[in-house]
Amino acid sequence: MKTEALYALYKPLLFSLAYCMLGSVSDAEDMVQETFLTLEEQSSQKIQNMKSYLCKTVTNRCIDRLRSAQKRREVYTGEWLPEPLISEINENEEPLHRYLQKESISTAYLLLLEQLSATERAVFLLRASLGYSYDEIAEIVGKTPTHCRQIFRRARQSLGDSGESSSVPAQAGQLVEQFAQALSTGNVPQLLNLLGPDAVLISDGGGKVRAATRPILGPQRIRAFFSGILSKTPPGLSWKICDVNGLPGMVIHMDHHVIGVFSFHFESEKIGGIYWQVNPDKLRHLL
Repeated sequence: MKTEALYALYKPLLFSLAYCMLGSVSDAEDMVQETFLTLEEQSSQKIQNMKSYLCKTVTNRCIDRLRSAQKRREVYTGEWLPEPLISEINENEEPLHRYLQKESISTAYLLLLEQLSATERAVFLLRASLGYSYDEIAEIVGKTPTHCRQIFRRARQSLGDSGESSSVPAQAGQLVEQFAQALSTGNVPQLLNLLGPDAVLISDGGGKVRAATRPILGPQRIRAFFSGILSKTPPGLSWKICDVNGLPGMVIHMDHHVIGVFSFHFESEKIGGIYWQVNPDKLRHLL
């Protein structure tokens, strides 16, 4: 099979794996491109299991990238959030969705994975999200099946119950619509009614634009944060509801340019987590 055909066949799988490993759309694209460039330099006819070979190559590249990025994360200004992955709402045929449940690419889920080492993250994703057997995982990460089983168990224990996919309320889209309306009209009481009692707001400006450098805990503090923002909102802002990391979210535009993305975590028919990405470096792929 020619490289172009292999690329079309395996890109959705490889991108989904790389994105969940790295939390970066641009880096995930780079990992996939580099993998196929490497493939072109050798004879693919000698590769017995192409899927395993490609997954192994991408996984190893991601592990190396994560390790090199660790020091940068340690000096990152403020809170770190993944680059948002945007798709049109109800676009159920998106190839990525064939490989990952929507909850497995949610912002909240990707933040949980930050607790794991690079190898733990690879094993956990291959097993929990992609459903690979321990024999297949062992071939990809270069360890024994028994060791992979132990790594997965340790990763699952580290994540606890939070590592399990949670159900998304049927009215999640309505909650986001109401959230958008509350912000656009300055309706603070409506905003408070949408938030769960333990709601948290995390914003990522990367030191490039103004954002909260620590998580904001509780509905009242979140209300105060948005009240301050709304009082300084310039004219020309618009918003659009779309899928952000597999769940209903919002993209904010200023003069036709993306300046921010909201993604959410839902708990008991309320908004439990608000993730506000405003780092321009992490929005470039949306321009």
